[in-house]
Amino acid sequence: MNSLQLDKRLDTTEQVVEEIMRIHRSLPPRPGLDEVEAATSLIQNVEKEDRAWLEAIANQRKPSDVPGELFSILQEMKKGLVQFKSKEQIREAAKLLDLETVHSLFDDFIQRASDCISSPSNGSAPPSRLPPRPPPTSLYLNEKTPARPKEMVSRDDSFVSKAKPSLYGDGFVAPPRTPQVVDSTLTAGGNDGDKLSLIKLASLIEVSSKKATKELNLQNKLSEQVEWLPDSIGKLSTLTSLDLSENHIVVLPNTIGGLSSLTNLDLRSNRITHLPESIGELINLVSLNLSGNQLSSLPSSFSRLLQLEELNLSCNNLPVLPESIGSLGNLKKLDVETNDIEEIPYSIGGCSSLTELRADYNKLKALPEAIGKITTLEVLSVRYNNIRQLPTTMSSLSSLKELDVSFNELESVPESLCFATALVKLNVGNNFADMVSLPRSIGNLEMLEELDISNNQIRVLPESFRMLTKLRVFRAQENPLQVPPREVAEKGAQAVVQYMNDLVEARNAKSLVVKPKKSWVQMCFFSKSNKKKQSNMEIV
Repeated sequence: MNSLQLDKRLDTTEQVVEEIMRIHRSLPPRPGLDEVEAATSLIQNVEKEDRAWLEAIANQRKPSDVPGELFSILQEMKKGLVQFKSKEQIREAAKLLDLETVHSLFDDFIQRASDCISSPSNGSAPPSRLPPRPPPTSLYLNEKTPARPKEMVSRDDSFVSKAKPSLYGDGFVAPPRTPQVVDSTLTAGGNDGDKLSLIKLASLIEVSSKKATKELNLQNKLSEQVEWLPDSIGKLSTLTSLDLSENHIVVLPNTIGGLSSLTNLDLRSNRITHLPESIGELINLVSLNLSGNQLSSLPSSFSRLLQLEELNLSCNNLPVLPESIGSLGNLKKLDVETNDIEEIPYSIGGCSSLTELRADYNKLKALPEAIGKITTLEVLSVRYNNIRQLPTTMSSLSSLKELDVSFNELESVPESLCFATALVKLNVGNNFADMVSLPRSIGNLEMLEELDISNNQIRVLPESFRMLTKLRVFRAQENPLQVPPREVAEKGAQAVVQYMNDLVEARNAKSLVVKPKKSWVQMCFFSKSNKKKQSNMEIV
């Protein structure tokens, strides 16, 4: 309030005009049109959310064993928390709208002062004055949108019309002031002080909508108080890439489906608990990253994301994968590791373009036989599960290059796996069901370069092991190996291959013993028996 300077003497018209100019200049810069629109939309969104929360609280039923007064106290506290949070969310928006209201009011005052000065001053009566309007209170409190004057300062030239002469300049009347044109693209750094508040985010959305922005990167750029996105996010219909990762978002608005051009959406490392059905309207989506959230289910509309090629659902709370996952025929990479999934649906066989499937750290007990239908699969990783056996259809995985089934409960590796001859890396180590052998035909995997059988109960390697001539890495620690001896295994993969080759050759050499010639007695007996057989044949 120091700017009022009530003790300053104002004896002349010039001094009064100068004081009017000074007070006008003391106001903070006027918000732009996009900011006013964003603030208005934001407050409306918050009020709508408040009504939904309060209605949900009111509809809660009191448990039979809880006293009515105690339950009533709980509900009132919940309502109070909702109202407190809503005020926090709209505080900046209400302040911005208050500033816009004051600017609108001062515009009227400046115009009236200009009319007063430009009137004849030859002693005639001054022009009649309209009584001053009281400054309106906050838009949020009155639920009214402040009137926007035609002559205004904007962040966008296209919204600025020619202003009338005002008090500024010689003779108290000056040409219209130059509009303040500010770059509308808001940026934010990694520091908390630079991060976007809810109102700044809403303003950025308005600006991006008008600019037809294609890409928007908000990774780790939203303040901790921003837990939801404004409904206006749906205006970004030209956006192709949106990165909202590493923030504190809890819920997505239904209007997210309005991003009809979106091909890349990154929402990893937030706190999202559920997805709206409108997510299925993003029919052009190619890549979707939802890792590191708190999802416990997926909407049925997921089946409509037919263009999706990469889907990351890792580090969530998913107990199952929906059957609709099989509708994603263009899906190439699927990551569902670190969830609570007990079963991969049979419909996974419909993902006919899948090249990479990662389902580590789940509760899988088996893989579906339909896995063999995915002939394009190159990488399959199911570490840290409860899998006891692999499906026999693994033999159809002609493109499979990497298979990791370590830290499971495998009792054996099926012979059928040895028909997946493109395998380059195979890890069956650390299985806790006493795996005692490898498949006899493992030598068919002639492209194999890395093999891990560590921490099992394998004593003897199959003879066909000698065929693995490309093997470069062989891990067999913590196995009671006898063939080959442990000291040979410690020398490396090729030493083991050579040992097995020498062992087989030595065995083959021993089996090639020369048979002894028949004695004279044996030859005579053989000759007589032949003659008897011949005479019997003649009688017949």
